[in-house]
Amino acid sequence: MEKTSFADKFKILPQAKGCDGKKFHQSPDGEKAWPKKYPFCGGVFQSPIDFHKDILQYDSNLLPLEFIGYNVPSTDQFTLINNGHSVKMYLSPAMSIRNLPFEYTASQLHLHWGNRNKSEGSEHTISGKHFAAELHIVHYNSEKYPDITAAMDKADGLAVLAVLLEIGPFNPSYEKIFRHFWNVKYKDQKVLVPGFNIQELLPDRLDEYYRYKGSLTTPPCYPSVLWTVFRKPVKISQEQLLALETAMYCTESDDPEPLEMVDNFRNVQEFHERLVFISFHEGLVVSILIACILGVLIILAVTFWLLKKKGCKKGGEDNRGVIYKPGMYKEEEDISKM
Repeated sequence: MEKTSFADKFKILPQAKGCDGKKFHQSPDGEKAWPKKYPFCGGVFQSPIDFHKDILQYDSNLLPLEFIGYNVPSTDQFTLINNGHSVKMYLSPAMSIRNLPFEYTASQLHLHWGNRNKSEGSEHTISGKHFAAELHIVHYNSEKYPDITAAMDKADGLAVLAVLLEIGPFNPSYEKIFRHFWNVKYKDQKVLVPGFNIQELLPDRLDEYYRYKGSLTTPPCYPSVLWTVFRKPVKISQEQLLALETAMYCTESDDPEPLEMVDNFRNVQEFHERLVFISFHEGLVVSILIACILGVLIILAVTFWLLKKKGCKKGGEDNRGVIYKPGMYKEEEDISKM
């Protein structure tokens, strides 16, 4: 069977008006209207936020997460669904994470993105910088609650892992999800995805992350999330990002006026007086690198100076005590001839 290229698939999809995150639940005023129906959306501890140096505090007690059951065999299957405002994949209940206040069981993952003209669809930002997209892996506190529904509105109910996505080389791990988008183009469509190691979707440096208490980024905005946002972004190709931005609609297949699913990210929220705890020293790597370079240069300079000084000293010592008598041998020779 001949494989259809991304370009061919793009031609299939007509340009359409987008239904973005700001029109979530058909709200006429977008995000600003959320609190009218969902009071928590106008409350405290809201997400996403911007990570900037004034709110960051290093915490030496933050440990790398431990992933249990994340490597799901291909004989198992995930369900991928277009729910009208994102693409969501239900995860295995055998998956969990530890090294948090509780053990949390995986529930689902989903994505947030921008549009083909402005690929700045991440929810969290770093020093004001948006990334191309963002992946969320949602877990619930299975030590205290029987399922995600019971945990969702509890202060210690949820733990979400966030991965920032940026443009780079083709990512085969993300393709295990992305290649199925064409089967969930319209709202409520589902497709089965063969199991794989979900940990492949995470960055290499799992020990470097931002940690804070926040909320769901969609209504009802419950302030029930312990966020772990990985510091290092993961790269996907421009073609893969374009597939994410153009493959799906937030309307049903029989809708006469289909709406593209774009810009389904929430704006950055006020942080108030919270702190973000980080597992890494901000700027430490750069500082160490500069210090090492300067140290090497200083050592080389001192070594060169000592060698030069030693050479001069040795040269001076070799000439000491040597008495030159240029006429002595000539004079003795003349006397012997007499």
